[in-house]
Amino acid sequence: MTSDRIDFVVTWVDGSDPRWLADFNRYRNHEGDARANRFRDWNNLQYLFRGFEKFTPWVNKIYLVTYGHTPKWMNLNHPKLEIVNHEDFLEAKNLPTFNSCAIEVNLHRIKGLSDKFVYFNDDTFLLKPLSRQAFFRKNLPVNTAIANVLHIGDIAHIELNNIDILNKHFYKQKNSIIIRNICKWFYPGYGTHSLKTLLLMAWPIFTGFKKYHHPQPFLKSTFETLWRKEEDILSQVSASKFRNTTDISQYAFRYWQFATGQFMPQSYRTSYKKRKYIEIRTKADAARAAKLVDKNKYEMISANDAMSQGRLTKEDITKEDFFESINIFNKSLENILPNKSSFEIT
Repeated sequence: MTSDRIDFVVTWVDGSDPRWLADFNRYRNHEGDARANRFRDWNNLQYLFRGFEKFTPWVNKIYLVTYGHTPKWMNLNHPKLEIVNHEDFLEAKNLPTFNSCAIEVNLHRIKGLSDKFVYFNDDTFLLKPLSRQAFFRKNLPVNTAIANVLHIGDIAHIELNNIDILNKHFYKQKNSIIIRNICKWFYPGYGTHSLKTLLLMAWPIFTGFKKYHHPQPFLKSTFETLWRKEEDILSQVSASKFRNTTDISQYAFRYWQFATGQFMPQSYRTSYKKRKYIEIRTKADAARAAKLVDKNKYEMISANDAMSQGRLTKEDITKEDFFESINIFNKSLENILPNKSSFEIT
């Protein structure tokens, strides 16, 4: 009988920790993405945990995955909290790592992790109550499978690798996969967005999926299956110090669940209208994100730090504007979640 337990996994890094910085500076000349926004702490993880306690009290355990540091405010003795250091589940030969992909593809190795878990980035905040059924129904992950073409961006190469893995194993099977699970792929709750899936059936392979940058529900068995089939590739990702062009990410496992029918459909409105994703590139973006939180109309908001030079950011933000942006955004979180949780030291 499948357990009803659902765990959360959160990855977090304190980019100001002297020990971490020493390791980072020792390896930063390695090939890959070492931009500051990959490692900056916005000093707001406490609001994620306040949201967990207030809006998802049913969660079994919360695994906080870190380099080895923990927030000073955190109650390390909380019965639902498990601190997981990289060395607890990653191979010693691959440490230290500064590559979120290397961490993500090994999450199933966390000791004690339940068969059903939800992976959270530390920049996503819960703002309204969510039931278990928001993440799992009939013991399957809840997700929105809408076909798309690959998008451009800083991680486009990683997304291409994710899709390439899928097509390697399901070459020319795409349409039969969709027809076999037609009620999931053409779920009425997708509305007219199902037309994208229909039109892209003209191609015999998967061309991509609509981006969804929010907490991802996973079956641990999905990770185990993909590792059995692609150990060489996943071992290579695990050994990469920083994100690079050969990586695959957690989304490869999401897509595998689509291809194998191991998911339950979720409406487009819930995935893309009730949940908000925003990239913060400027102080003005931070103010806009804060207003979105203040409106209190979303179930959750993901505020992605994009304040380092990249695809749409011409130059790094100044330190002054960065810290002011933190204050602007965090003030809005404080307004919504003003009370300390039991995950914080009294």
